[in-house]
Amino acid sequence: MTLQLPTIFFTLVVTAWLIHRYANLHSNITLLFLAQPLMAAAAPMMVFIGGIISKDMAPNPSLVTLPLSLMIAGTATATIPAALLAKKYGRRKATMMGFCSGIVGGSLAIYSVKNSQFYLFVGSAFVMGFSGAFAQQLRFAAIESLADTKDIPKAVSILMLTGIFAALIGPELAFVSKQWLADETPYTGTFIGIILLSILAILVIAKFQAPPIVELKSNAPSRPIRTIIKQPVFIVALGAAALGFGLMSFVMTATPLSMHEVHHHSLENTKWVIQSHVAAMYLPSLITIWLGKRFETKYFLLLGTLMFIGVVIIASQGHELLHYWWALILLGIGWNFLFYSGTTLLPKSYENHERHKVQAINDFSVFTFQGISSLMAGWVLYNYQWQGILYTCIPFLIIMLAITFMRFVNSRR
Repeated sequence: MTLQLPTIFFTLVVTAWLIHRYANLHSNITLLFLAQPLMAAAAPMMVFIGGIISKDMAPNPSLVTLPLSLMIAGTATATIPAALLAKKYGRRKATMMGFCSGIVGGSLAIYSVKNSQFYLFVGSAFVMGFSGAFAQQLRFAAIESLADTKDIPKAVSILMLTGIFAALIGPELAFVSKQWLADETPYTGTFIGIILLSILAILVIAKFQAPPIVELKSNAPSRPIRTIIKQPVFIVALGAAALGFGLMSFVMTATPLSMHEVHHHSLENTKWVIQSHVAAMYLPSLITIWLGKRFETKYFLLLGTLMFIGVVIIASQGHELLHYWWALILLGIGWNFLFYSGTTLLPKSYENHERHKVQAINDFSVFTFQGISSLMAGWVLYNYQWQGILYTCIPFLIIMLAITFMRFVNSRR
């Protein structure tokens, strides 16, 4: 097991080199590819160990998922400050400042776990969530680094691939580092890992070169927010990303509870379904890197929506292992296509001088909806079972069909 972590990092570096050598993109893309999974790894790490740590500290068993929920809330809270700091100080300085929250949050987590202070641990997770907001902003930094807007689909797909490495680094580092402080409480060493990842990510971002667009000044007046958000392209971009992220989190959060606790599937089978889902979330980016230049975004939007409809149809047929497996595979692929669609369409909704405020509104909406969806999943499952989870998705699927139709209509004009 201890050899797996070096292998993951080696693969990450080799992949980054291949991107730098053959993708024909600005060198910033390579740096962003290296930095993003280092910070994004905190979330899967918290998924893996947050409940394990909390069960011995929480005053009530129902609170064991609170650290993860507050981490998501931290990400949503920091989305607007992340965009405003990028506007004031530039992407490089703002991102380096934001990644420092991983160091602060990790330090608080070490102290809270060592001293069994649950609510301080929850607070540390909230602070660590800030870094996630800055990591999400890196996809916009990638777009701004491109000389040709035709390369946006390729760059977005490459950045989405980093999710595979984040999903591998987080849990594996948690496993390897839990006894780094031999005389301390288990898993305090894990947060040393968070601190080290944050420092490494800061060092990588320090090499980031501010693209010319950052220095541009516009005399054109900035349009009112109301005017921007009424644009069909903005509605479609935000709807695709927010609904895709929200419904994915809603179903994914409920799946382990439904499988293992309600329908008594083994923990091993439950893990297999979730791991397959995570792979399905990011592996399609290998395809969209090339298909993105050949097909319009509206077709990815349509495919993603149809995948989500397929999730409800398959999952409603029963509670066997393959029902869950196929549903979660489609859920992952559908999320990839929808988030890809939202990210590539968003730049069409703003002028250069408007980008920071529009990106802030977009990410705040997306991650707030994701956080609410994750929090609601357990309550809906407990009160209305698995069928309640699926029925809750249906109104949102209708909205997704509507915004897909909107995109097809407006793209013809």
